[in-house]
Formats: sequence, structure tokens, C-alpha cells
Amino acid sequence: MADAGTRRSMDALLRASVAGDEPAARQAALASFDSGLDTETVLLEVVGGVQREIGDLWATNRLTVAQEHVATAINERVIVALGTAGHRPRPHLPRVTVACVDGDWHVMAARLLAEVLVLRGFRVDYLGGQVPVPYLLAHLRSTGPEVVALSGSLAPRLPAAHEAIRACRSAGAAVVIGGSAFGPGGRYAPMLGADLWAPGPREAAVELERGFPAVRRPIEDLPGPGEQEYALVTRSHPRLVRSMRAVFETGPRGHRDRDWFLDSLAKLVDFLGAAVYVDDSRVFSDHLDWLGAFLSARGITEGFLGPILAALDTELREFPRALRILSQARSAASGPRME
Repeated sequence: MADAGTRRSMDALLRASVAGDEPAARQAALASFDSGLDTETVLLEVVGGVQREIGDLWATNRLTVAQEHVATAINERVIVALGTAGHRPRPHLPRVTVACVDGDWHVMAARLLAEVLVLRGFRVDYLGGQVPVPYLLAHLRSTGPEVVALSGSLAPRLPAAHEAIRACRSAGAAVVIGGSAFGPGGRYAPMLGADLWAPGPREAAVELERGFPAVRRPIEDLPGPGEQEYALVTRSHPRLVRSMRAVFETGPRGHRDRDWFLDSLAKLVDFLGAAVYVDDSRVFSDHLDWLGAFLSARGITEGFLGPILAALDTELREFPRALRILSQARSAASGPRME
């Protein structure tokens, strides 16, 4: 829990960013220094804390998507203002490349990590969001960093993260990962071949200050069962979505946003594919729980997901791992009624 001074700074920044008032947001963040907070604390606890609350406000239907985007964009510019206002030491520690996994546009955690590493004296290349593996690899070969820090917030991008980790290790760089995509406690880090997992930017910076992990060269092996069935599920993606869409189109309409729901059907297959890849039904059941809370916050509580998932079940008869994971996830999910 934030102390009183940090909480006051967070409240001021939250009000300004949600209101779309960039000058007030910048002033609120810079005023945090008057409360005795250092730059790293303002970045991680004030800006980072506010950004988490903005995400919660959107998820619970208290902010629209547009409002969330405006507030996030303001906070990104606040980070720039903080960087120019505070002292930055000359780089004296090794080079670190910071990037988001290909297909992941949630850049805030990676941006905060990059800023913290700069404050601690690292030489940092911040590549931003959605970095395709060929571009990442080309950058590594031309710059030769000792470590790559990969941020991932979307579980469906776990296969892309795995590909990026393999590429980084082939270029001779150790890999530290972080973000919700890798599961609580970074439970998927070992199987994906990461050298280090950190729960947040500060923890990652502390670990890197202690010394870089030894680089483990990738083992060229054949795709495992999870990767093989993931490829088959991905290839069947259009057919699986069509089967669920047919059920959706015959269901009750009510107050549904049709386009959003059709996109959500595609995401169901994406999360199922990720669960198949890591052989863990929790990837899918956690998404069902999140989806249930998201819909409930918007007054949508009917059990329409049951028939949709039943249609998906029918289409998965040729995919034993996916079928097992779907069954386990439906049993475990506490989200919208599955009847």
C-alpha cells in the first residue's frame, strides 16, 4: 500500500490523466519531488501505480477505451517530462536492450524498466512495443547487448516470446522476462528458456545490478507436442471461430456490442492456443474468469458462453490436448455461467 505522500501524488496524477489534462498531469508528477520522492519512486509507484488503476477503471467499465488510451498517452508523456527533469548519470554499466514481445503493444512496463535502468547507469536501447523477431535479432547483432529484457502482457503471445528468447540466446544475449503473460511467479519462464524472471521493473534492475546471468546457448530441438498441436489449432483458427460465431448469431442480442463480441471469439481461440502451447489449462480458465468479470461489469451475466464453448468442444475432437485443456478450464473457471 502506498504511503500518504505517494497516494496524494497518485490521486492528483490520476485525476489529471483521466480528465485528459496533460499540463496538470505533468505538474502533479513533478510536484511529487516536493514530497521527497525520488525519480525512480515517482516512475514506478506514482506513474506505474496510476497506470494500473487506469487499467482497473477500464476493466470495471468506469472508463471507455478512448478515455483509457488518452490517459495512457498522457502518462507516457509524463515519463518523458520526468526524465528531462531529473539527474541522469553517465552510462557506466553494460548495455541492455528492452523490448516488448512481437504482437504486444502494452509498452508501459517496458518503458518504466528502461527509465529505471538508465537512472541506475545502464546503457539502454528501448525498442518499444510489437518488435518482430527478425528486427530484434538484427538489432542485437549490430549492437551486441549483454542482456535483452522482454516484456509480455498477453498470454496468446507466449509462442512469439519463445521465438524471441531463442533468437536472443542465439545472438549471445541473456534474457530476462517480465509481465503477466508469463504467469504468476513467472511459471512459464523455465520452459520458454528465459535466463531470469522478474516481477517488476525495480526487481529486474536490482537483479541486473547484481550481475548478468550466464548465456545459455539454445538447443536446436524438434518442436514438442505442445508446439505441434498449437500449430494445428492456429491453422484451424478461422474454422473454430466460425463454429462459435454460428452459435453467437442465433443467441439473444440484448445490449451486446456485436463487433466486440466477435473479436472476443477470436481471442478465445488465441488463449486456447497459448494454453495448448504451454500445456496449462490455467491460461484459458484465467481468461474465462477475466472475461466473466469484464462482462458482469457491463451488466452482461447470461450464460451464453456455455453454448459457444460447447461448439468449440465439438470442433476440437481431433486435438486431444486442446480438448483436455478446454474441459479442465470450463470446470475451473468461475466466470460467467457455463450452462
